[in-house]
Amino acid sequence: MSDLIRVEQKDAIATVVFNRPEMRNAISLAMWQEIARVTEALGKDPGVRAVVYRGAGTEAFASGADISEFKEVRKDIATAQAYNRETEATYLAIRQCPKPTVAMIFGFCMGGAMAIAMASDLRFAAAGAKFGIPAARLGIIYGLGSVRQLVDLVGPSYAKDILFSARTFEAQEALQIGFINRLLPPAELEAYTYDYLKKVAENAPLSVRGAKITIEAILEDGGVRQKERIRQLALEAFESQDYKEGTGAFLEKRPPRFEGR
Repeated sequence: MSDLIRVEQKDAIATVVFNRPEMRNAISLAMWQEIARVTEALGKDPGVRAVVYRGAGTEAFASGADISEFKEVRKDIATAQAYNRETEATYLAIRQCPKPTVAMIFGFCMGGAMAIAMASDLRFAAAGAKFGIPAARLGIIYGLGSVRQLVDLVGPSYAKDILFSARTFEAQEALQIGFINRLLPPAELEAYTYDYLKKVAENAPLSVRGAKITIEAILEDGGVRQKERIRQLALEAFESQDYKEGTGAFLEKRPPRFEGR
């Protein structure tokens, strides 16, 4: 594993750290590849029930892709296509991670970092965080998947505003338009994020995973393509150990101990 992507785990919560603070955690091509790899591994790890993405330090979640590499790794159509395949693989790995994912955002969250945050299930930010997609100042057209997620979060009008203007906007506006879910004082963000996910991790993993699959299916096409899969998942839950444990704990007036099976 690269030192530029660090994975930490406490109890059932894993944290993926973009560890390049001297560059405001700008994400290199190698880092994109590593983020995808570790996300897929954490998704398969039975000891992990939630994943946090964050930047090292508090100056930046990430300032976006490392533009200093672009003259080599994104210099023409062929290299741009190869580069875009890697970034899309990263976004897809985060979107498809079966565990709940949270982007914990301090400071700058720009460009590709915005796309990582959008790919996460939830976005919690510290006051003072700054957001923006400067693609229009670089001559870049954002990919369909990321633009669709932006539209899903903030609506078409705000999505156009953000992309047309390439402006930087503050955390309070990000909260108002629905881009972030929580806005907290910087000193409280870490504790809040991990306390929240600790509660999520105590819930039935099958239920949480089922909710995520269902919501993503609705966003995809109203649930049409995955209708039968979702119906089957809901029925199978009644045969699960989680269901037996949850109902038993409720009747016995004790906290449930879910195992995700």
